[in-house]
Amino acid sequence: MAGAEIQRRLNWLVAVVVGVVEETPSVRSLTLSCPGWPGHRPGQHIDLRLTAPDGYQAQRSYSIATPSEGELVTITVERIFEGEVSPFLLDVVAPGDRLELRGPIGGYFVWDPGEGPPVFLAGGGSGVVPLMAMLRARISSGDGTPMHLLVSARSRDDIVYREELETLSHHDGVVVTLTLTRSRPEGWTGYDRRVDGAMLRDLVMSPDSGLVSYVCGPTGFTESVAGLLVALGHPPHRVLTERFGPTGG
Repeated sequence: MAGAEIQRRLNWLVAVVVGVVEETPSVRSLTLSCPGWPGHRPGQHIDLRLTAPDGYQAQRSYSIATPSEGELVTITVERIFEGEVSPFLLDVVAPGDRLELRGPIGGYFVWDPGEGPPVFLAGGGSGVVPLMAMLRARISSGDGTPMHLLVSARSRDDIVYREELETLSHHDGVVVTLTLTRSRPEGWTGYDRRVDGAMLRDLVMSPDSGLVSYVCGPTGFTESVAGLLVALGHPPHRVLTERFGPTGG
């Protein structure tokens, strides 16, 4: 990458909050209008910086939740209790507020529409965010790549983008599977446990299909699912991972 391009991505831009969606009791999506935004690829993320009146600054990274939409950038933030940044973004920020961001960042954990090999996406909790950008890009572009999204959440109320996810399987070539690890509503007929080898054997295409997998979530979830996919015969270079852990929020 040319030096000027790297510098451009390191420059902080001022964005205005133009939309807020309460995804779950502890997760919120913010849509930002960012003049000068160069666009991004599904799976990339941004750095976001807050500055207090006394000059103290806090910076966090957030995955982008949607495909490129001009100057719009949507992030989805999960509350980190006792955190510095996420409580402010969930409880205080409102449309019209200004935030600083820079990016896009990342070029490894990305997917671009283009009728490539089939794709398996596995997200734990808010790890579904960059995967949703990929799935939304697939649908909005009219791409026909077979894509299967597996989401693991504690309960139905903890599923990020739940209402949207429950409607996506009507698109040809798109499958969405949910598993609830702690509590299930009455009449639940889906999976009711953590992701394991038996579940992946049921859901995932054979390695011979050329399947590319993207796994995102807490470190334990990501390492477990990636290891299970490799144990099922999927080449490690076709199992891409992105993990997160406590960062101060």
